[in-house]
Amino acid sequence: MYDLLISAEQLRALKDQGTRLMVFDCSFELSNPAAGAEQYRQAHIPGAVHADLDTALSDQGMVNPDGTHHPHPDAASGGRHPLPSREKFAMWLSSVGFANDMQAVVYDRQNSSFCGRLWWMLKWAGHEAVAVLDGGLQAWQAAGGAMASGEDPAHFQSNYRLGPPLRRLVGTQEVLAYLQDGRHTLVDARAAPRFRGEVEPLDPVAGHIPGALNRPFTQNIGPDGRFRPAPELRAEFQQLLQGRDPAGVVHHCGSGVSALPNLIAMELAGYGPSGLYAGSWSEWSRDPARPVARGG
Repeated sequence: MYDLLISAEQLRALKDQGTRLMVFDCSFELSNPAAGAEQYRQAHIPGAVHADLDTALSDQGMVNPDGTHHPHPDAASGGRHPLPSREKFAMWLSSVGFANDMQAVVYDRQNSSFCGRLWWMLKWAGHEAVAVLDGGLQAWQAAGGAMASGEDPAHFQSNYRLGPPLRRLVGTQEVLAYLQDGRHTLVDARAAPRFRGEVEPLDPVAGHIPGALNRPFTQNIGPDGRFRPAPELRAEFQQLLQGRDPAGVVHHCGSGVSALPNLIAMELAGYGPSGLYAGSWSEWSRDPARPVARGG
């Protein structure tokens, strides 16, 4: 079982052995939401299922007159990419034929910026056997892996059964409480200018949650597109936390997606699972009564 990362060579071995697995292509472009599906159609790992951030991994609900989304009432979080309920997510898994006894492998073309979302959601659904393809589609191609094109393959309907959550979802009210308790540390994965409040291209207010630490998610990936070595990641998280309890870390970003490379990197570094505030800054900043900090 692979439960964190898997290499292209390891994935090829699983496929050659006939292991029961499903590969998910999570390619996406925030600036062009239709691009991920087109990238998938042009080239993907044979048998891979496309998992679109907007339509499969979010519960967007209704579109407001100003173009923002009003989450579905049973969504598990707010923000620009609201998490669907666990039950709705299980229905989607069943619709693509994913079963409880399968190994899941997730990848994208964007330096693991989006596939971490599905990795976390499967853990949250109670599924341990899910791994990120380290280096993404580029690593698979560089290793000589076969490629396919076209639409999603046909699958028989399954009956995916939810298990106890293996990762922790944190809500806004919990974050508000954490600001006072001193036992939790918020880690913001957005780029430093957005964290400092110098620019804000997407959300109504610039800045960050008071007390949050900044670690841009791009720092976890090396020039080869793979996660950086565990000792380097551990040293950097130790420097970031400055003695704070790593068990109290809660990750967030703009909409709960790019926080996941930080969360995965912490686990690669040898720390236990940490929390995810999936609503993130896009949910926090919608209420003017919530406190906002700016600067470093």
